[in-house]
Amino acid sequence: MDVHRAIEQAARDSYGRLIAFLAVRRGDVAAFEDALSDAFVSALETWPLTGVPNKPEAWLLTAARRRLIDGDRRARVRADAAPALLALAEEAQQAVSSGFEFPDERLQMLFLCAHPSIDPAIHTPLMLQTVLGIDAARIASAFLVKPSAMGQRLSRAKAKIRGERLTFEMPGADELPQRLDPVLEAIYAAYGSGWDDAAGADPRRNGLTEEAICLARLLARSLPEEPEPHGLLALLLHCEARRAARRDRSGEYVPLSEQDPALWSRPLIEEAEQHLRLAAQAGRIGRFQLEAAIQSAHAQRIQGFDTEWEAIALLYEGLVHLAPTIGTLVGRAAAVAEARGPEAGLALLEEIPTDSVKSYQPYWAVAAHFQSLANRLEEAREAYGLAIGLCADPAVKKFLIRQSRQLGEDWF
Repeated sequence: MDVHRAIEQAARDSYGRLIAFLAVRRGDVAAFEDALSDAFVSALETWPLTGVPNKPEAWLLTAARRRLIDGDRRARVRADAAPALLALAEEAQQAVSSGFEFPDERLQMLFLCAHPSIDPAIHTPLMLQTVLGIDAARIASAFLVKPSAMGQRLSRAKAKIRGERLTFEMPGADELPQRLDPVLEAIYAAYGSGWDDAAGADPRRNGLTEEAICLARLLARSLPEEPEPHGLLALLLHCEARRAARRDRSGEYVPLSEQDPALWSRPLIEEAEQHLRLAAQAGRIGRFQLEAAIQSAHAQRIQGFDTEWEAIALLYEGLVHLAPTIGTLVGRAAAVAEARGPEAGLALLEEIPTDSVKSYQPYWAVAAHFQSLANRLEEAREAYGLAIGLCADPAVKKFLIRQSRQLGEDWF
C-alpha cells in the first residue's frame, strides 16, 4: 500500500469512527458531519507532508475545534452542536499523552440507522453514507435513483434522528432481527463497492473492502449466537481470498472459472470455512450463509477438486427462495447452465422480466456466454454488445470484447 493510500485509509477510518463516537453522545449526525468535514479535508492536505499522526482521531478533533473557533466557519455548524464538539475536542487533546483509544462505536451507528422510526428504504443508504463515507451520488447509482432524490432522503433521515433524539443503543433481542438485516446489507454493499474497483482506479473506494471486513468481524464478535453475521463474514473472506487471482500480471481480467487456485489465500479460505461452520451450528439458514456456501463450493478447487456445479445450482435454488434478487436469479441461471447445459440456463434467464434487467450488465454477459455455447450466435452478438456498453470496468470490458470477437464478426 503506497503512502497516499495509507493516508486516505487512515483518514477514512478515523472519520467514520469519529462520527460514530460523537453522534453516539449527541445524536446530531448532520451537525458533526459538517464540523468534521473541513478537518477531514485538512488531513488529506496535511498528512501527505507530515505523515499520519499517531492519534488520527485526536488530530481530526483538534482541527475541527480550530475551525469552530473561527467565526466564519463556526457559523456553518449548528450552535447547539458546537459546545459539545469543542468540549470533546478538548478532551481529545488531553488524552493524546494518556494512551486513550477512541472506542469503535460504528456498530451502534449502524443499528441506529436501522431504527424502526426511520423509513426502511433509507436504512442501508444512511449507513453507507454516515458510517462508511460513501457519497450520495454513488449510493444513488446503486439504488437506481437520482442523486438529488437520494440526497434529500438522507437529509430527512438525519433530521429525524436529530428531531426525535433517537437513541444510539444496541437493540434488544426482540428488535434484533428487524434491525440486523439492513446492517448486513450495508456491510455487504460497502464490500461490493470496493470489490468492483479491482484496479483501484477510484480513490474514493480505497479501503472499503478492508473496512467492510472489519465491520463484519465486529458484528460477528458482538452477536456470536446470530448465524447470519458469521455467514456474511464467511462470504466476504471467500471473495477476498481470490483477490490476487482476479487480474493477471498484465492487468487483464480473469473470470472465476479460469483463475489459478494456487493464487488464492488458504488462510482466508480456512477462516471463512470456520465462520461458515459456526453459522451452521445455529440451525437457522439465511441468505448470507447460502451465498457463502456457494463460494465455499467454488473454493474446493484449491484442494484439487472439480467445481460441483449441480451442488451450486441447488444452493442457488435455496437462495432464490430466500432472496429472489436479480443477481440471485442470474446466478442461478448461470449455475444451472454449467450443470445441465446452456439451454437450461437460458430458459431461466428468459423467465426474468426484461424491464428488470435492461440495465443490469451481468445479465447480458451471462446471456451472451451461454447463447454462444448454444450456438445462438446472433443473440449472443446482441447480448455482448449490451454487456459491453453497460460495463464500467475497463478490464472486464476488454475481456468481453475478446469474447465477442470469437463469434466471427469484429464489431469492436
